[in-house]
Amino acid sequence: MSDFLLDSFEVDSREMRQAYCDAIIAEAERNEKLIVVDVDVSHSVGTGRFYEAFPDRAINCGIMEAHAIGMCAGMSETGLVPFFHAFGVFATRRIFDQIFISCAYQNLNVKIIGADPGVTAQTNGGTHMPFEDLGLMRLIPNATIVEPADSTMYDYIVHAMAEQYGVFYLRTSRRKTVKLYKPGTQFTVGKAMKLYDGKDVCIIACGIMVYEAIRAREILKAEGIDAAVIDMHTLKPLDEEAVLKAAKKCGAIVTAENHNVIGGLGSAVSEFTAENCPVPVERVGVRESFGEVGTQQYLQKRFGLTGEEIAARAKIALQRKGAKI
Repeated sequence: MSDFLLDSFEVDSREMRQAYCDAIIAEAERNEKLIVVDVDVSHSVGTGRFYEAFPDRAINCGIMEAHAIGMCAGMSETGLVPFFHAFGVFATRRIFDQIFISCAYQNLNVKIIGADPGVTAQTNGGTHMPFEDLGLMRLIPNATIVEPADSTMYDYIVHAMAEQYGVFYLRTSRRKTVKLYKPGTQFTVGKAMKLYDGKDVCIIACGIMVYEAIRAREILKAEGIDAAVIDMHTLKPLDEEAVLKAAKKCGAIVTAENHNVIGGLGSAVSEFTAENCPVPVERVGVRESFGEVGTQQYLQKRFGLTGEEIAARAKIALQRKGAKI
């Protein structure tokens, strides 16, 4: 177990949106060029306190996502650092062309925050439940994609987004998540966090699935299987060195994501290993399905986004590499 993990894991006392707003307010105090742009989501995403702290640096465009992201592109041209907020489906799929052409193709400096990814959308249902946003954003040249597993990451991730030039996509739950990391833990965009060592199989996860990966490790441990766990908080650029080491040491990998198995973390890891170190890769994620209304707990079971499913896939990966289990 890594020394930056908490001794026990419990639901955080802060919502992710609260932690995010704390981080962006702190960053705005250091960086006078930072601007917040919302589309009637300041309450939902949690940026309301930013409006109170910096009323001249916060803009609500109304429910006009394409207009808002185009405005962010214009702001970037003037040297400002716009942070655009919307639900994940509207922050990516609805305005993909504007992000691609107006922001990325023009090599501008725009930060996009997509809230309520995958099953964390819960009762907002299928229309608001992005299982494809990572796949879309991975297609954009030079974009950076980050999905924090808990609130501790925010100070570092938001600072990196503000300091590093380019199009960033931050995929984040709004509500409370399980707290994993000790306060003060340091993170680097593009460098995965190795949480547990192991020799039999490596579980690579992101977002809410990191905790499920830890649960899966305990399930497998009880059966005599030694599983490593990696938090791949940056999906792009992928930490290829971490994946390569895991493939060579364990010879079998399981990916776990709150997303379609196509286009996201599973695809990124499979593509890299296929070209550099072919090993069995099993993918845990959503398969050929749209979202639906439900609690997060129900939806995780409904779509197989659980520690139990990860453990089951790990056994399949072990069998594929020829291990006797």
